[in-house]
Amino acid sequence: MHIEIISFGKISELMDNQTIEIEGVGNTDELQQYLEKKYPALKEMKYKLALNKNIVQQNAQLKNHDCIAIMPPFSGG
Repeated sequence: MHIEIISFGKISELMDNQTIEIEGVGNTDELQQYLEKKYPALKEMKYKLALNKNIVQQNAQLKNHDCIAIMPPFSGG
């Protein structure tokens, strides 16, 4: 499966690739576990995932060529 990763803030400093090829990952929970294993510093950070521009509130299925954004905490008005 081919997934595009977009990262922001300090998270972008950790990640060396913006596109990954992964097998055996079918949902956002599995992707989060994969990313935290590949980039251990993520375990210590708070962040949210967005799947195709929608913030992930619960586990969601992934499809080939999905776009995942990894975002640190943010605030706004």
